[in-house]
Amino acid sequence: MSCVALNKNNFDEFVLNSDKPVLLDFWASWCGPCRMVGPIIEEIAEERPDIRVGKINVDENPELASRFGIMSIPTLVVMKNGQIANRSVGALPKSQILALL
Repeated sequence: MSCVALNKNNFDEFVLNSDKPVLLDFWASWCGPCRMVGPIIEEIAEERPDIRVGKINVDENPELASRFGIMSIPTLVVMKNGQIANRSVGALPKSQILALL
């Protein structure tokens, strides 16, 4: 499965109602570290059918960024059963992103 661009209209259905863990990538197009992490997130989405992966552009979705208290990007959040299970700020290598899951 590929990454899904999330916004306030599809967030609850994709994340809160998911029976699988969800990896959320809070990012922005102008953010260098976000551009480094982006391809890794896409790769994980393709390789791991047991999870869902969503990307949230903080410039286009400030209400979601605010809801999660995003102060720095990239921020990765792992949701399980509608709750935050893990969180990390900054660019990480693939192995550390997988360890969050």
